[in-house]
Order: sequence, then structure tokens, then C-alpha cells
Amino acid sequence: MASTPLDVLRAVFGFESFRPLQGDVVEHVVGGGDALVLMPTGGGKSLCYQVPALCRPGTAVVVSPLIALMEDQVAALRQYGVRAAALHSGLPWGEAGAVERQMRSGDLDLVYVAPERLLTDAFLGHLKHCDLALFAIDEAHCVSQWGHDFRPEYRRLTALHERFPRVPRIALTATADGPTRRDIVEHLELGDGRVFVAGFDRPNIRYRVLHKGGRGADLAGFIEAEHVGQAGIVYCATRAKATDMADRLAARGVAALPYHAGMAATERARNQDRFIRDDGVVMVATIAFGMGIDKPDVRFVAHLDLPASLEAYYQETGRAGRDGLAADAWMTYGIADVAKRHAHIEASEAPDLQKRVERQKLEALLGYCETTRCRRQVLLEYFGETLAQPCGNCDTCLEPPQSFDGTEVAQKALSCVYRTGQMFGAAHLIDVLLGGDTERVRRFRHDRLSTYGIGTELSREEWRSVFRQLVAMGLLVVDMAGHGGLRLGPDCRDVLRGERPVSLRRDPVAPKAARKAKAGARATLDDPEDEALFQVLRARRLELARAQGVPPYVIFHDSTLVAMAKERPRHRHELARLPGVGQAKLERYGDDFLAVLAAAGDP
Repeated sequence: MASTPLDVLRAVFGFESFRPLQGDVVEHVVGGGDALVLMPTGGGKSLCYQVPALCRPGTAVVVSPLIALMEDQVAALRQYGVRAAALHSGLPWGEAGAVERQMRSGDLDLVYVAPERLLTDAFLGHLKHCDLALFAIDEAHCVSQWGHDFRPEYRRLTALHERFPRVPRIALTATADGPTRRDIVEHLELGDGRVFVAGFDRPNIRYRVLHKGGRGADLAGFIEAEHVGQAGIVYCATRAKATDMADRLAARGVAALPYHAGMAATERARNQDRFIRDDGVVMVATIAFGMGIDKPDVRFVAHLDLPASLEAYYQETGRAGRDGLAADAWMTYGIADVAKRHAHIEASEAPDLQKRVERQKLEALLGYCETTRCRRQVLLEYFGETLAQPCGNCDTCLEPPQSFDGTEVAQKALSCVYRTGQMFGAAHLIDVLLGGDTERVRRFRHDRLSTYGIGTELSREEWRSVFRQLVAMGLLVVDMAGHGGLRLGPDCRDVLRGERPVSLRRDPVAPKAARKAKAGARATLDDPEDEALFQVLRARRLELARAQGVPPYVIFHDSTLVAMAKERPRHRHELARLPGVGQAKLERYGDDFLAVLAAAGDP
């Protein structure tokens, strides 16, 4: 077999040259050096240890966390003519023994093994009788307690350096921020090794984040519009949701399959095999699926719930477009997702320091979701990389969101949270702000609060966006019990006092809603004076409603108030001609509203 790295690359793997950074890594490891390699999914990490394994004498031992990943890698290598095998719990005892004998006799180039098996005294003793080319630690982020997929057994891999100090080690991962990298280097004792960091940018992936219930947040519609007959991965937070969504997509004609830990192992394996082998299969899964999946033509990765962190998001979305062709990263989220993530962090048995780091990671993720900047710039900055210009291939670049001075709106939201006792979720708070007549509003007497009905200038969906953004800014905090209640954040005082301005993003209006608006009340008030009068009429309506303990709309609908603002009736008979003004209401409220109209005068 050819012995130089470039000869191996050409003769075995069929590539004429190394990608940027690959050649440097390979040369360093072939020379016996230790290394930590951070390279994006699809960037060619595997060759960074596979080529040195074929250049150095002996057998390379590759630490891999998943049986499916091992089998895929071994099958691919054997296709290249490489002598490769895997050792895992799924092998019959006799076959496992045969692999170990081949290792001792030098008849294998690479052996993949799970960390649990590798670290047994029996296997470590077995390795003493083998000629070892190198140790490769794949998915190295599993080493770090700060990483998104921490596995305690990975921490014990320092035993490799202790027992085999002359055997080079290469740790590889696609995702690791600064703390995670430092943790990997420390716990694998790679302090004398080199750290190779390739660019994290995946320019072929288009990033989109939508809000649940908002425009375009329909997974089936997204697939039907852009990815008919193409492979994709859909991530859900729960097993039940994964199964339900797979069924819904299948009913729409999508070749969708579920995958989660609650399924029988045989069914999971069958579905995964179909996903890997068939074209156009969409896997709807929990995070139990995907690590090490080498399928290059995944055209989209969708998240229906908030991922664990930006590292997890980057790793999972990186499974799309591994072939370098155009792909989509599509995500929807809401405040309930934030509550669940907070609850998950607080319920864990992790030490306080780790919980604090995880909270910071969640804040970074929320900042990414709510940004008005280029998403790719925000994502890359998290990993310590700078993109000089906006990418032009994310939703905020393609459809730039508008910002507005949201200081007063934020004050209303924060005041409502405070006056309702800092225990209710966004849905109820919005009911209060809009002056809604719900069972909970009545039960807690929130229709008597000063914040009741003060937010009618925004729609329900616009208020949802406001609350999401205030949570992302840390001005509101989701309760730790996981019920979605909101409480004031530590930095909200300056906003409430008017000492700190707040800029908010204005979410795009859904096309259908926009069409309705043109035919409805608000869009017809083009005249600023009419709009001002409309607001005064609404304020008077709210006063009357509060005095009676009724919702404002039972007095007059907005459409009636719009007609008043436009027509400006002066007498009862003129008022009586407007839509929504019956005789009883004319008698009961006519004089009140005519007084407001008279005070306003003619435009």
C-alpha cells in the first residue's frame, strides 16, 4: 500500500488533493503529534485520521459513540479496500474474538470501538499486545461537560495517554465553543498537541427561524413548497411529537418515518436503514437520531422545538447539505420551548457552575433566534469566527426585519407581568393587555388592573413577538418550574423607569392576515387624525368596560369605533346609522361617545 499521505489519498480514497487544513493535520499526525481538530460536518474530518492510519505502521483504534456510526464507517472503508472492523456489543462473541486476534497479528488497519469497551481492563490489556498506529477520538465534544452531548465515559479516555504515551492521539469534532475546546484539551491531556480549527461556515445552508403559529411555520407546507421528494431530518422534543408528526406528514404524501428511543430497536434500525438507503425519506426524530449519519444528500434539517444549544443546533443542522449543495436549516420555536429548556437545566443534577454555563448557552441561542442581524454572522461569532459581510443566504438577509422603538410597548409588557404577580404565561398576559374576557382574567380579577386593555395597539401575534424578544433580552425570565410563567429579569428596572430604550423587531405579517387588514379596520385609517381619534374612542370604551367589569368589545366592536372616527357623527340619529350601534347601545353609550367626538371636533 502507498505510504505517503498524498499517495494514500489518491490511491485509496480517490482525491487529488487535500482540502484546506486537512493536509496540515495529516502531516502532523503522521509525524506522531497529538491534535484536536474542529472541522464542520462534511469538511472531511474522517480522512484526518484515516489517511495517517494507513501511513503509520500498526492498527489505528477509533473511539466512536454509536454502533450505527461504526458500522457505516467500516462498510465505507471496506469499499475502499481498507482492512477495517468494529468491536461493539452487537457482535457475537466469536466474531469479536476474531477481530481482537486480527489486531494482535497486525491484519487490520482500523478498528472502531465504543469507549465503554475500550476502557475495560481486559481490552486495555489486550492493546498492550498490539502494534498501535494512533488513537482517534471521534465526536470529541462528548468529552466536555460544557458540550451538548456529554458522555461521562469519554472523560476517562485520559487512560490512553497514561498507558500508551508514545501513541499519537487525534480528537475530532464539528462543534465546540471556547469552553468546550479547553475542556477537551484538559481532560484528554492534549496540552502539548496542536489545535486545528477550520472555518465553521457552511455557506450552502440557508438558515431560517420562524415563530410557532407565525407566517410560514408550517412544516408540511415548507416541504411541499421546497423539498418534495427530498431527504430531510425533522427534530422534535418528545417521542410522541415525533410519531405524530411523522404520521401527519405521511398523510400528506411525504415519505416520513419516526425515530426515537421508545420504539423497538428493530423498528428504529429498519427506519434508519431506509432513510440511509432510500431517496427522499424524511426522518422525524428526537435527538437520538443523527450523530454520525453520513448521508450526503439531506436537503433540509428542521427543528420543531428549540434545540439544546447553538452547538447542538450547528451540529444537527450540519447534517444537511454534506455534499456541498444547497440545503435548508428551518426552525420554529416559542416561549414554551424556553420554559422547557429552563426546567430541564434546573432539574438536572449538574453542579451550579455547569448550570450557569448552560443558562448562558440558552441565552446565546435565544439571541440567535431573535436577532435582526445576519444569522450566519451571529452563529459564526459564537464559535469565535468573523464573517465580514452579511451572508445573503438567511432569512434576515433575504427578508430584512424592521425594527422600531419598543420602549413603551416593553414597559406595558413588564408592568403587566408585575401587576399580575409574575406567575402567568404570555398567553394570559396578552389576554390582559388586549382587554380579553376569559375565565382566568375574571377569576384572578385581572380586568381590574391598570394594565388591562392598555395593549390594544398590537395584535395578539405582535404581542407574542414582544414577549419572546423580552425573554431573549433577559428583561423577562421564564419560571424554573416549567409552566411558562414569566417574571421580571434583573435588568428591567431601567426600562420601566424610561432610562433604557428598547429596540424591537417587527415580525413580517402573514400574507392572509395582511389581506384581511386591507379590508378591515386598521388599514382604513390612513388619516393620522382619524387614527388618533380612534385611539381616544378606544380609551373611553375601556373606561366604560372597566366600570362595568365587561370586556371592551361587548360595548362596541373596533369596526364601530373606526366608523365613528371616520364619519364623526354629531347627533344621535347620525350615530345610530353606524354599524354596530343598536338602540340599546345608543341609549346607553351614545352620549358618552358623542361627547368624545364633539371634543375632537372636525378634522
